[in-house]
Formats: sequence, C-alpha cells, structure tokens
Amino acid sequence: MADSTRRLTMAKAMAEGIATEMDRDPDVLVLGEDVGEYGGIFSSTTGLLARFGPDRVMDTPISETAFIGAAVGAATEGLRPVVELMFVDFFGVCMDQIYNHMAKIHFESAGNVRVPMVLTAAVGGGYSDGAQHSQCLWGTFAHLPGMKVVVPSNPADAKGLMIAAIRDDNPVVYLFHKGAMGLPWMAKSSRAVGAVPVEAYETEIGKANVVRSGSDVSVVTLSLSVHHALDVAEALMPEGIDCEVIDLRSLVPLDIDTVMESVSRTGHLVVVDEDYQSFGLSGEIIARIVERDAQVFRAPPVRVCVPDVPIPYARSLENAVLPTAARIRAAITELMGD
Repeated sequence: MADSTRRLTMAKAMAEGIATEMDRDPDVLVLGEDVGEYGGIFSSTTGLLARFGPDRVMDTPISETAFIGAAVGAATEGLRPVVELMFVDFFGVCMDQIYNHMAKIHFESAGNVRVPMVLTAAVGGGYSDGAQHSQCLWGTFAHLPGMKVVVPSNPADAKGLMIAAIRDDNPVVYLFHKGAMGLPWMAKSSRAVGAVPVEAYETEIGKANVVRSGSDVSVVTLSLSVHHALDVAEALMPEGIDCEVIDLRSLVPLDIDTVMESVSRTGHLVVVDEDYQSFGLSGEIIARIVERDAQVFRAPPVRVCVPDVPIPYARSLENAVLPTAARIRAAITELMGD
C-alpha cells in the first residue's frame, strides 16, 4: 500500500485543512486581509482563491470590526466562515465583535442560535516585530467563556485541528505561531515540516498529546515551545534527566487529566508558556493540579513564561523575555537539582 502521508509545512497543512472542508461543505468560506491573491501573509490560505474563487475566498478592507462582524453574522445564518485576524495583537480593535457577539450569542439566545465559525490569527515573537506584533494572548481568549481555543504545534495537528474547528458548532479561536509555520523567509524549527495524512481527519479538541515520554519531570507547554522543550529534553537525557513533554494543543477545553497523570508519576512540573505569566495559563494549570491533589509535587512547580512587560523590539531584549530553550533548560536543571 502506498504511503498516505506527505511532508508538509504547517502553513500548507492549515491551507489543506481549510480546502478539505471547503470541498466537503459549500457553506465554508474564508475572509480577511490578504487571504486571497496573497494567500495570507503567513501562507495559511495559499491556493484557496484559485481553487474556490472570490465568492468563497474574500479579501477584506482593513477593518477588523467590519469583517469579523460580517463573519459572525454569516455564522448565525448558517454559514461556516473562517476569518483571519492576521496578527492576534490586533484583537483590541475588534474585541467587541469577538467577545460580546461571537462568544456570547449562543448563550444569550438560550442555545437557539449557533455561531459555527473559526477565528484564526498569527501569534508569537522572536522576529523583532515589536510589542504590537509579537504577543500570543491565548490566555486572554481562554479566560473569556464561550469560545474554544486551539493552538497547533506541528503540521499534522494543524490540519486535524483546522478540520475539527470548522466542523465544530461553537466558535473556535485557532492560533498559529509564526515560527512553527515552516516559512522559508523566517527562522524555523526543524519540526515545522512533518508527515500529514492525505485523507480528512480530525484532531480532537480538548485532548493533549504526550509527544515525549519521560520519568523525571513533566514539561507542559504548547505551540513553538513544544519544539524548544523537545530540544531541551534531548539535550538533558545524557545528563540523566528524563523529561516528559506534553503538548496541550487546546486551552479550551483544557486536558488537565493528561497533565495530572504525568505529574503524578514524575512529581515535578515545569510549565512553559509564551504568553504573559500573571493571570494566565501557567498559573491555571498549577492551580488545577493543586485543587485535585497538592501532594503530587515533590518540589514546587516552575513557570517559564514571558514576564509582565511588553515584548521588546531589540533582539537581545526580546530573547531575554521569551521562553527560549536556554531558559527552559535552566529551569529544569534547577528544579531537578533541588
């Protein structure tokens, strides 16, 4: 039997996931800035305009409030729009449409009106894009009820989560890290290209993935930080530290069961999050474990996050605040040395 997978970048896997659902369901459409002829500034919609035409792949004016509001209206009328916010940092100009409409209409209608849409946006730093183009902010969306939030770290999950998100009857926020897209003009991880099945499939929303088994310390993370954590785990193995790496894949729902099982075995937890530290994902994971059984920890848990400062433009300062492999390694070795 011929191999049913190919090696794709995460960008191509995202576009393939969208195309798969556009082929299957004529109610799926795409809109946003530069999603058409340009193919998305991070290539997430490349080839869709030529394949499906301007009636289903629509370039919009630079008015996030307008085109996200249009997508919300289309979703309430039975369509399944995929709308791209380009940079997640721009949420500030359209948060009313996202949170007061997209996230709340189903609740406010007593469940009578569904909003089956996907809001995509690029996240992440490391490219000297400045404070307004380098944030992750997935914790912000996860904090606000009414939206599912997914963040793929690899091509296979990028396609599977996209298909699952489009088929979901709830609004789904789908965030992709620029550094994991496999684009030739950006520094990228070696894992940004991977095997992706040809057929349609769903990656379950709300199910974490143990991407590396280990016995000494549980490293819980998501997005590009999964790649950093795997690099660190490989480097620490000769030093006698066996890291288990968990890719959350989904913030809402959050698979705390998989995390709890891992920490119950290792007794040590490092949470790596490229979002801000205070009031975010890292604290939520630790709190949920403590609420279940605080005795699982053999040592206090450690967080490797972005400190509560705007992300600097200068590359040296930016690297100082991001959860780099060096910071992750230092946190693990200090924890395991106590």
